[in-house]
Amino acid sequence: MEYKACAITGHRPSRFKWKYNENNNGCKRLKRRLKVQLIHLYEKGVRRFYDGGALGVDLWSGELLLELKEQPEYSDIELILVLPFAGHDRDWDPKSRRRLSVLRQHSTEVVIAGTAEHDSVTNYRLRNQYLVDHADCLLAVYDNDRNLRSGTMQTVNYARRKGLSITLIHPDSAAVSYENQN
Repeated sequence: MEYKACAITGHRPSRFKWKYNENNNGCKRLKRRLKVQLIHLYEKGVRRFYDGGALGVDLWSGELLLELKEQPEYSDIELILVLPFAGHDRDWDPKSRRRLSVLRQHSTEVVIAGTAEHDSVTNYRLRNQYLVDHADCLLAVYDNDRNLRSGTMQTVNYARRKGLSITLIHPDSAAVSYENQN
């Protein structure tokens, strides 16, 4: 059976008002909204989720997907971790590295998009393109108004050019909006 697939992108913790404080009410609200949208996508037939394995939204959504997958009604969720290059987490703090390690262990598949001969900027671009190229839709925690130059912005714009259905969650208000919904 062929599954519909969703790519996930979003900002790193430094972009958020709460930075790395996941006990902040804004972070908790955003995670709840992420979970609701993941369930909504599942109800629309999405079973395969492509996650970029970065700090912040990628890590949180990967953990939420694994939590859902533990429940019998979501046991067919596939988490595909798409990393920019081997060792991209080498400078992370130990707790974040352990969290990514858990995601790697429980993912259906781990893809390394880039190679050592590319610079890291190229590897991140290759990772972001891989995410979109393998998906029918995109779930993005992204501030459309501020238009910050970022990998998240580039991923959202690439998905727009490819005509994907896009669900946007505002990073500050957690308001949800939709583009190109079928």
